[in-house]
Amino acid sequence: MAATSAKPSFALCPSSTEFRHPHSSFTLSFSTYSLRKPTVRGPSLCISSSLSNQSAAPETPSSATSAAFAGTQFPVTEEIFISRYAPDEPRKGCDVLVEALEREGVTNVFAYPGGASMEIHQALTRSNIIRNVLPRHEQGGVFAAEGYARATGRVGVCIATSGPGATNLVSGLADALLDSVPLVAITGQVPSRMIGTDAFQETPIVEVTRSITKHNYLVLDVEDIPRIVKEAFFLAQSGRPGPVLIDIPKDIQQRSVVPDWNQKIKLPGYLSRLPKSSNAGQLDQIVRLISESKKPVLYVGGGCLNSSEELRKFVELTGIPVASTLMGLGSYPSSDDLSLQMLGMHGTVYANYAVDKADLLLAFGVRFDDRVTGKLEAFASRSKIVHIDIDSAEIGKNKQPHLSVCADLKWALTGMNKILEEKAAKLKLDFSPWRKELKEQKMKYPLSYKTFGDAISPQYAIQVLDTLTNGDAIISTGVGQHQMWAAQFYKYKQPRQWLTSGGLGAMGFGLPAAIGAAIARPDAVVVDIDGDGSFIMNVQELATVRVENLPVKIMLLNNQHLGMVVQWEDRFYKSNRGHTYLGNPSKSSDIFPNMLKFAEACDIPAARVTKKADLRAAIQKMLDTPGPYLLDVIVPHQEHVLPMIPSGGAFDDTITDGDGRSTY
Repeated sequence: MAATSAKPSFALCPSSTEFRHPHSSFTLSFSTYSLRKPTVRGPSLCISSSLSNQSAAPETPSSATSAAFAGTQFPVTEEIFISRYAPDEPRKGCDVLVEALEREGVTNVFAYPGGASMEIHQALTRSNIIRNVLPRHEQGGVFAAEGYARATGRVGVCIATSGPGATNLVSGLADALLDSVPLVAITGQVPSRMIGTDAFQETPIVEVTRSITKHNYLVLDVEDIPRIVKEAFFLAQSGRPGPVLIDIPKDIQQRSVVPDWNQKIKLPGYLSRLPKSSNAGQLDQIVRLISESKKPVLYVGGGCLNSSEELRKFVELTGIPVASTLMGLGSYPSSDDLSLQMLGMHGTVYANYAVDKADLLLAFGVRFDDRVTGKLEAFASRSKIVHIDIDSAEIGKNKQPHLSVCADLKWALTGMNKILEEKAAKLKLDFSPWRKELKEQKMKYPLSYKTFGDAISPQYAIQVLDTLTNGDAIISTGVGQHQMWAAQFYKYKQPRQWLTSGGLGAMGFGLPAAIGAAIARPDAVVVDIDGDGSFIMNVQELATVRVENLPVKIMLLNNQHLGMVVQWEDRFYKSNRGHTYLGNPSKSSDIFPNMLKFAEACDIPAARVTKKADLRAAIQKMLDTPGPYLLDVIVPHQEHVLPMIPSGGAFDDTITDGDGRSTY
């Protein structure tokens, strides 16, 4: 038997919305991609999901619609898996677990060993398919698994031991839930007979993570391992993606069994909440609202990442300008004429202007997050609102729409594009006066920044990086000012270029996420744009970068402060510093700590640049150097992220000027 922790109040949705609330009820649905397994394997469940391997070919729109609402029918693909064991040969539970991962197409895991998980690590050494990337801290491991998942759309896998190893995964699990990232976390547990006795390194991790996972399991029967692993991957990547935890006691790992690989999944509650039918008529209503509109604007979020092609086609057919959330960056090219870039607290003036003045707001794959809306009653107050989202709990939760569609966004966009093409001659959509109005706002309020003499403006550093990489790099970040500048000044062309902790805002995310991306996408240039505060929280992962010889580039925007908190201190607390200086007060003229020494300790090439005139050559050298590289870019702490709408404010409260050199 297996003890499971099911949370019927959580949304499991195919096309993820931007930030997800862990305590909401929702609708379940599945999109139409078949997961392609990268290795040869045996009979296995072929899971439909909008977060499938990008190489998977979509089905036709007609079959897509039926599959998305098919209820409990899922195709089973017969493939050959060559096991290390004879079919009737007993093997340990840990070996069953590893083979189950292999059958799910796992080729990389991020696992840190301990007493309760060492059996799993012994089994991993017997696998010729799965590579373990050894993090230097379990939080680094779970963030790396997230980076892997965010960069590919496939499930990231991390493994930790019991007790403190398991609890070190908590921030990553919460982050994955809030940002809808497919993740399977496996933890060792004390022997089942000792559970509840306060044994050494025992924590009830199922209970600890109940509200920050999509689902979790405590395995109490070794025979359940094949089914549970199959279910965990199914849950993690179907519906709205999210993290699933499997907790396995040590005696279950050691117990001998002949596994049954043909066990069926047992998720009746999950499957029963699938939408049973679609309403294509609602798509006609949306097209009608568009035709009646004079000032429409698209507000797109993380739910659009897997329907980027359909979104681009929709924009091409309608000519409607696009404003993106932090999580939606890359779903529509930032440099396109119709892009308004990011909206919200630190969004562009013209994006927020468009939402404020629009008469129709098309909210696709978003949840009306507080960092976007500010004062809710003032947000899009002139607009009719159309909300399309796979998660029914998000619809009307924060902002009541005039028309809502609970569906896979890929299906909805495909359907609307078909209608628009069929009715193009009749509709004759022309929003050129509206686009002209917004172009004037772009000219009047461009993204800009102050200069500091010979010092390097952090925004300029990101612009240079964007130029030298041609906007093609995968960018990860920590959390803070550098994160917002990276969102504003790097021009993302494609989805999954932008890896950041959005909903949770977890500092220390950037470096391990870059590790995961580099493992998943060895062909890509991967750059961690980080701040000194965030970077030092997982600086130990430099050792992983070196040992794995990963070509991760780290551009550290070092201002010796917790920059975003300092900005708020400047604006709202009369510049009174509440422990936000990260340097050494007794040697304030020195750069402390010396980040170059951290790199040197891990045998990673590094350099420091302090003057604007030297920056371009320094970044070029970073990019040209084989393998990893750390560039310590010293920037002034007085710079502020602008524009800024204060928390709870409205568009009219937008701040566009000033920095730490002024008094407020």
